Amino acid sequence: MPASPPEPEPLARLLWRAHNWFRAALIAALEKQDGPAGISAAHLTLLSQLPSEGASIAELARRLGVSSPTAHQWVHELAVLDVVTVEPHPSSARSRLVRLTESGHRRRAETMQLLAGLESALADRIGATAVTALRTALEAPWGSPEPATDDNSEPTARRRRQKDDRQ
Repeated sequence: MPASPPEPEPLARLLWRAHNWFRAALIAALEKQDGPAGISAAHLTLLSQLPSEGASIAELARRLGVSSPTAHQWVHELAVLDVVTVEPHPSSARSRLVRLTESGHRRRAETMQLLAGLESALADRIGATAVTALRTALEAPWGSPEPATDDNSEPTARRRRQKDDRQ
């Protein structure tokens, strides 16, 4: 009996593997640098996600895909290193605004150069056309994840049954 072709890997697994490649490459690049002590790959990721106008800790947590306490911890660590400041938010009394310090702006620019270098290294490995296509696909508006699940799919049907059971 002929062997059936292998099933393609789920896209989510491939994206996770790509994320891990970037994280490992970032850690390796960070270890080669003579940057400030105490700056971690997580800190660099936060710096890459912090808009120049600043952001609340809750917004950073959403951008990073981590909990608010985790984002708060990373912000606190960067504040101790004089990379960010935490100020009252001008439009929300309950929120705090995370902003880059002067040294933070320099560190963020270095971080963005480092990430661009990783993208260039990836282009050398898989081809510039593949990297451009990947960027184009990832920058496309994907819409909300909610309607991405077909109403007849098993997870959706199971949630609907659970909701009906609670009522």
